[in-house]
Amino acid sequence: MKAWITALKTLLLSVMFSASVHASEPVKVVYHMSEGIPQATRGLNNIRNHLAADPTAKIVVVTHGLGIDFLIEGAANQADQPFAGAIADLSAKGVQFLVCNNTLVSRKLDPAKITMEAKIVPSGVAEVARLQAKEGFVYLRP
Repeated sequence: MKAWITALKTLLLSVMFSASVHASEPVKVVYHMSEGIPQATRGLNNIRNHLAADPTAKIVVVTHGLGIDFLIEGAANQADQPFAGAIADLSAKGVQFLVCNNTLVSRKLDPAKITMEAKIVPSGVAEVARLQAKEGFVYLRP
């Protein structure tokens, strides 16, 4: 009986230790954008609010299709406000911006026109899947 109680205590301590280790890890979130300027405007606001509530969150924005439009140099929102300042600010806070190369190729867009804060990945949808399946990111679509 004592061996059983000792084993139970060990298991309980192990679970508690594991939970405390995981509780200290930052939340990892992938924001998926593919719908254009209105979605980007909502998404950037969501990300600012997210970081205000949880400054330790690790956030990656993956874009493809029309979702890359806000990352093209000179892009502005519906109120004609440039995205550049918001992108620079969020990037300085650790937010990563990824652009789908398949989209660049299919839309015949020059990669040099993408804002310097963004990184080009081979496939936006493959990157979203990889972040979720391999790196434990939570999926959000603004």
